[in-house]
Amino acid sequence: GLFIAESPKVIQRAANAGYQPVSFLVQHKDLEKEGKELLQKFPGIPVYTADYEVLVKLTGFALTRGMLCAMTRRDLPSVEDICKNARRIAILENVVNPTNIGAIFRSAAALHMDAVLLTPGCCDPLYRRATRVSMGTVFQIPWTYFHKKVSWPEAGMEQLRSLGFKTVAMALRNDSISIDAPALQAEEKLAIILGAEGDGLVDATITGCDYTVKIPMSHEVDSLNVAAASAVAFWELGKR
Repeated sequence: GLFIAESPKVIQRAANAGYQPVSFLVQHKDLEKEGKELLQKFPGIPVYTADYEVLVKLTGFALTRGMLCAMTRRDLPSVEDICKNARRIAILENVVNPTNIGAIFRSAAALHMDAVLLTPGCCDPLYRRATRVSMGTVFQIPWTYFHKKVSWPEAGMEQLRSLGFKTVAMALRNDSISIDAPALQAEEKLAIILGAEGDGLVDATITGCDYTVKIPMSHEVDSLNVAAASAVAFWELGKR
């Protein structure tokens, strides 16, 4: 029921989204810096403090911004609730790297996605590194997981279609269309599906999609990191 938010900016964005702090862990010297105002907003919440070297031993990693906060999770909304008023959504299939998850969320929030849906095999967006890389945008854009009882891709894709979405597989296939194809812009609702690092989307997902889209590249580069590809896809396909 808990997750760890790192850095004052991430903690503040989580608090603004309604997540409740349980306790803070702060480096001594940061008590009077950017975290001071944040701590003053939660006078009844315990604050634990120590020198940097002690914090590193306690946590097992280097704190980049000198502050951690344990916060309570909230119940995730349903896919239907997430998609109710959405026109452009991102679907992440088995993306396991927390850095990529965080970067994709940041791009989704900045580049006109209305929501993010994740298959059960994805990394938790509230994992500490994911929230930090996202700069707290995981608290600003609606997201949820497909229910474990909804098999992906078959039942999950059918659920998207029932909600009025056309599906776009981002994949390196010869039968793909260009990302700037007019037909994509004409669609009222699009679900942009990105796959796991290395392997990409599973064949059943690509086969089940309405469109297969490839980003044109030069210098014989064959692919982009999934986080970089997401930014390009969201920018082009998120245009209204």
